[in-house]
Amino acid sequence: MNDRTTAPLAGLLPGATYESQLAPYAARSDASRGRRHAEPPAPTRTAFQRDRDRIIHSAAFRRLEYKTQVFVNHEGDLFRTRLTHSLEVAQIARSIARGLHVNEDLVEAISLAHDLGHTPFGHAGQDVLNECMRDHGGFEHNLQSLAVVDELEERYAAFDGLNLSYETREGILKHCSRENARRLGDVAERFLLGRQPTVEAQIANLADEIAYNNHDIDDGLRSGLLRLEQLEAVDLWRDHYTRARAQYGELPGRRLIHETVRAMINTLIADLIAETATRLREHAPASVEAVRALPPVVAHSEPIATQGRQLKQFLMANLYRHFRVMRMTSKARRVVRGLFDAFIDDPRLLPPEYRLGHSHIQGDQPRLIAHYIAGMTDRYALKEYRRLFVVDND
Repeated sequence: MNDRTTAPLAGLLPGATYESQLAPYAARSDASRGRRHAEPPAPTRTAFQRDRDRIIHSAAFRRLEYKTQVFVNHEGDLFRTRLTHSLEVAQIARSIARGLHVNEDLVEAISLAHDLGHTPFGHAGQDVLNECMRDHGGFEHNLQSLAVVDELEERYAAFDGLNLSYETREGILKHCSRENARRLGDVAERFLLGRQPTVEAQIANLADEIAYNNHDIDDGLRSGLLRLEQLEAVDLWRDHYTRARAQYGELPGRRLIHETVRAMINTLIADLIAETATRLREHAPASVEAVRALPPVVAHSEPIATQGRQLKQFLMANLYRHFRVMRMTSKARRVVRGLFDAFIDDPRLLPPEYRLGHSHIQGDQPRLIAHYIAGMTDRYALKEYRRLFVVDND
């Protein structure tokens, strides 16, 4: 037997060498604040790699394949879903993390988990569910994502949820009211103290914006809801589209659009890395805790930030409020409202695990209903609606 097969790996946790080379302000798994339930370390993975793997294997992550980004899932196979969006966010975030010498594993875990709590039908579903829950604590998808990983996933014998590291959970919680922060405890304390999360969490937040702004252009053009002539009014698009045409001429099919979107993403990533590196040099934080005490350090330069805001305003006016999207949004609101009202009126219509007195999940009956609806895919919500309101449906 070759006695060299295991000796070089003895006592070395994979990822330890990589983490030792990170910047001083990067998060390190061996310095994590830990998990809610104590567990022995994994022999072959760092804590943040383990978080990422648990997220990927979760039921909530798989369901993202059938949750809408902008277009309802059944309207076409070529449009982004929450799953493809989350993968794109993770790719962008890892590129930024690598450029800034911070923890790629942590930023990937946060990126993959950031939409786990999203309702069916995108923001339309979230908005109407929040209205339904107005007298019961409201509904917000970041809080729901945290609830998924802390409580709702059922995979382990020793605890509910996924028992993720503090730093991953903190990054998932992008927004939080002071009232909810007091209820959630240490993972939300920064909202009470006016402190920042890790550089990795800040990166995941901006990578989310880069991904959905640019890919919504792609999907908007593919669907026919946006036209190339309209985009001439958007500086970020016009600059890159003009350069792509000058370099490649009139390409066949959608290649010129893809080249433009790709170039826009590259510009945004490069600018974010450069501006953030400048801020980090100015503040010179020597640790994660030093980052927490600073203003936000992950940011675009002001010229690019201005172009980004213009792009978001364009998409709001021309895509998200397009009459065809608004029709779909109206249908989605009726489905979510109808489901919620039916279950409130008669909780016996719910599966047993979401009925008060039968469920291990914490919360009153409205909150259990919100958990049930938020966990639905687009197609499941439509099917459940038909089951409840269509007489000849099984």
